[in-house]
Amino acid sequence: MKIYSYYGINEFIICCGYKQYVIKEYFANYFRHNCDMTVDLSNNSTTILDNHSENWKVTMIDTGVNTMTGGRVKRIQKYVGNECFLLTYGDGVADLDISDTIKVHKESKAILSLTAYKPHGKFGLLDISSETNMVKSFLEKPDGDGNWINAGFFVCEPKVFDYIPANDDSIVFEKQPLESIARDGKMYAYKHCGFWKPMDMLRDNIELNEMWNNGKAPWKVW
Repeated sequence: MKIYSYYGINEFIICCGYKQYVIKEYFANYFRHNCDMTVDLSNNSTTILDNHSENWKVTMIDTGVNTMTGGRVKRIQKYVGNECFLLTYGDGVADLDISDTIKVHKESKAILSLTAYKPHGKFGLLDISSETNMVKSFLEKPDGDGNWINAGFFVCEPKVFDYIPANDDSIVFEKQPLESIARDGKMYAYKHCGFWKPMDMLRDNIELNEMWNNGKAPWKVW
């Protein structure tokens, strides 16, 4: 959200599900979570010592515990309205120029633009002799297979909702809706060659936190 806010995007809709009350409590008490304060227990008064606030409007919608990604997007349609909107999973970070993705999307005339990324390989590659089993060469974590992947940052026109059936929480956004948009020639790929990393596993969590704690977080543009 701070990445988007840096580029002037300050209205957010969160598709809540599991433990939505934790998310709602956090934002309802956001300033208390992020400020110094004094609580006088003798009279139950609270004094805020520094006013830390964000210029954000955050709408939190219950989209169901077991609803799939497409169903969640469909459920927020009435809150988005008839305007272009940005969509992300929220579990990946990148040094992505959000303003440029919007600009290029508008120029493309596409219904949906997604950020495409070529990931690095996760494992070292071995060239092993079939006769002796001796390692002939070793390449530590080379580039991946050369294919572009969906990095999870989208720019969408409201017509995207037309590709998501109503009242069907089982719809996976990345299946029928995106496949249909691509088949209709209405999807644009914004190629990102900078930093991108998802937080899919514990290892990712550790690596990203180490980067943050060491002041080497490329996604921290604010």
